[in-house]
Amino acid sequence: MSALLILFVCLGLGALSARYAHPPAGIVQGINWWVLNIALPALVLALIPQVHFDRHTWFPVATMWLTFFGSWLLFGLLGPRLGWSRQRTGGMILVCGLGNTSFMGYPMLEAMHGQPGLVLAVVADQLGCFPLLAVGGIVVASLYAGQQPRLGAVVRRVLTFPAFLALLVGLVVNVLGGWPEAVQQTLLPIGKTLTPLALFSVGLQLSLRPQAGQWGALCAGLGWKLLLAPLLSLGLGIACGIGGLSLTAGVLQAAMAPMISAAILADQYELDPAMANTVLGFGILLSLLTVPLGNHWLPGG
Repeated sequence: MSALLILFVCLGLGALSARYAHPPAGIVQGINWWVLNIALPALVLALIPQVHFDRHTWFPVATMWLTFFGSWLLFGLLGPRLGWSRQRTGGMILVCGLGNTSFMGYPMLEAMHGQPGLVLAVVADQLGCFPLLAVGGIVVASLYAGQQPRLGAVVRRVLTFPAFLALLVGLVVNVLGGWPEAVQQTLLPIGKTLTPLALFSVGLQLSLRPQAGQWGALCAGLGWKLLLAPLLSLGLGIACGIGGLSLTAGVLQAAMAPMISAAILADQYELDPAMANTVLGFGILLSLLTVPLGNHWLPGG
């Protein structure tokens, strides 16, 4: 309960600070730099060597792929029929296909399922969601912005991302039997700074100002991201005989709010960023209720 309370406190502090405390310019960029380049790689280095890969480990990764490509299929077909612009369609595919599996997924899985939940959250994020953002996200953004995806840029983006490099090192250390205790106890506290700082950053950026004409897309997008995608993931898991924490972690990561980086990508490629940020803000708040509620009905909840 105390870990879950931290989520609300840090998120609330960020929102209140943005409204009343007049934080310095560039604070969000500074926090996000630390989270992405220091805290996240440290956490990956600390946790990936602890992963015990078994016949169920693939499932949390598969739910990320199901969520992304399901979003692409759904909104690629639905958008034109609802009269959405090509830019809105592309933006909705991004923010509703990529989940906030690190900034929110890590702390929420840890709060509800402890260290084992956190380890599976990292697996889903680093082996599932991150490659989809780095490759699939760039392809979708380029196509719907009318550009040609550049293979070299995509490969460079993946190979120079600190968390990806940490993932490769962590997998090698996993095979070799793990870190010495002194290294593990150094990496883990640095990685633990991700939770409060990431959620504070999310709170600073919350946007809840839907404009006329956005409500239909907002409901469709969050209906997929917070309800249909996790239900389909649950059906896939049951059909494949997945159970226990692997099933729960995979479904909950599929149910996470839209990814902040996906909204940033939509903004960079001019894919209706106002719509993307509206879906992001409402998705974050609603997921603080829907994810714990879903967890209650899943194994081990």
